[in-house]
Amino acid sequence: MLSGGFLLLGFAVGCFGTMVGIGGGLFLVPFFILLLQWEPQQAAGTSLAVVFLNAVSGSIAYIRQQRVYYDAAVRFSVATIPGAFLGGYLIQYFSGSGFRVAFGGVLMLLALLMFFRFSLTGKEKTFDKASFTYNRLLGVALSMLIGFLSSILGIGGGVIHVPAMICLLGFPAHVAAATSHFVLAISSFFGVVAHYLLNNIVFEAALPIGVGAVIGAQAGAKLSLKVRSKALIFLLALCLFALGLRMVLTAHLF
Repeated sequence: MLSGGFLLLGFAVGCFGTMVGIGGGLFLVPFFILLLQWEPQQAAGTSLAVVFLNAVSGSIAYIRQQRVYYDAAVRFSVATIPGAFLGGYLIQYFSGSGFRVAFGGVLMLLALLMFFRFSLTGKEKTFDKASFTYNRLLGVALSMLIGFLSSILGIGGGVIHVPAMICLLGFPAHVAAATSHFVLAISSFFGVVAHYLLNNIVFEAALPIGVGAVIGAQAGAKLSLKVRSKALIFLLALCLFALGLRMVLTAHLF
């Protein structure tokens, strides 16, 4: 695939990913494995490198918009670091079929969780930083687990963190997206370091896709101000389930 195609892919992934607070790894990993026939280690490492660049760009935009909730962002960022390192090293023990089933299962489970959560609730509540409270212990524990899962799956963590913050901690969707992106920038960096040391990053793809993602992230942050959160979450849930199902069905277990 030419660099121009990688740039367009990065832009699309960065734009959509930033709108909903994810890094884009849920699209890139299946693309690398299913279409380019890469090994899981290279798919996860390269995807996470792009996720890092996307998250940094998106976080800068969200910080300018004053949408990052730092009380949670700092705590969750620190909690994800140990797991991000560990997941980056354990990816080498995943088989191709095992990786596809694990990745696909996580995506479908998250899709169902997000879909039913928003189907059963009304419109999104308003957010007041001064009065908002959440379960900090649960949030930190979830972040530790998410740091591990996101690094080993190469998806950065936003696709897991956003629904967890919305469904389990009570964050409004727009706050969860912005805060998750900030956490993503911190946690994905340590995962990238681990993958780099293991030579899991294909820079010929990571660099052009990453450049496109940086540009797309800025566009996505601006579009997020105009698009309804509920519509974005439903679209994300649909994409998650479709990709997860594809990963599971294409796994060669025997």
